[in-house]
Amino acid sequence: MAVNANTQETYAVTTIREDIQDALTSITPTETIFMSTIGTRNVDNTYFEWAEVDLAAVSTSNRVIEGEAAPGNDAATNAVRKGNYTQISDKVVEVSNTAEAVNGVGDAQGVAEQVAYKLKELKRDMEAMLLSNVEGVAGASGTARQTAGLPAFLTTNASRGTGGADGTTSGTGSAGYPNAAATDGTQRAITETLLKAVIKDCWDQGAEPSVVLCGSAQKQTISAFTGNATRFKEAEDAKLMAAIDVYVSDFGELQIVPARHVRARDVFVLDPSYAQVAYLQTAKQEPLAKTGHSERRLISVEYGLQVTSEKAHGVVADIS
Repeated sequence: MAVNANTQETYAVTTIREDIQDALTSITPTETIFMSTIGTRNVDNTYFEWAEVDLAAVSTSNRVIEGEAAPGNDAATNAVRKGNYTQISDKVVEVSNTAEAVNGVGDAQGVAEQVAYKLKELKRDMEAMLLSNVEGVAGASGTARQTAGLPAFLTTNASRGTGGADGTTSGTGSAGYPNAAATDGTQRAITETLLKAVIKDCWDQGAEPSVVLCGSAQKQTISAFTGNATRFKEAEDAKLMAAIDVYVSDFGELQIVPARHVRARDVFVLDPSYAQVAYLQTAKQEPLAKTGHSERRLISVEYGLQVTSEKAHGVVADIS
């Protein structure tokens, strides 16, 4: 059919508003698996401590005679003082008065929306740093404090590649805070044998690990395991899921959880009961001084990682 002359058609119109959802969506991942899995606590100093107690080894000769007159003393069971530093992370938002006043698509340019986005960014930063292989740093004037990340704590149940080495602590034995990160070794492929060995080591130390935290490539490799691994079958559509969501080990079931912010070379075996995010200052926003035609906001948080017992966790490190 023909179109009458001078009929206005959309092809010639350049002022049509784009079809953009008012509620903006973002593909940027914001989940923080590690922080969501472990607990939280409040602390009252930039260097915070906790006590770790190891019971004496089991004795198979603990037999005494009836009526013993002078039983000897057993060695005292003392706690080890462990610690870490808090660190400050922040984001700053500045929005002009004009940007606040205009009617933007989704109002993404406004102060409230920018603060919300920065809070999500801050949370991702925290997750990535808590999972980083870094030592604790006390800081100084002009130098930021640094909280030791999870890999620096793990020494007992650590499977490392050739040349890899555990981190060290500032005190005698395992006391103090991690003052040197783990040394990365030669990378190798993740195997079921490696994973099973670390799970066993954790159990032998008294832990009940329930989560395996890994990157995307390692998740796919673990999904190809053929030993005690199991897949869930959805009853609704009888579809076999091509991923292992739960690994049935000899010592219980462990969730296999992919995490975007874990180092690709690390696969963690976790007992979430023995780790916490310690907050000196919980996340907050504060107005900054107004200097012109704009509004500024400071979003900040002060926190550190507490690994209540490093023996409750393990790592298959140096994975290619």
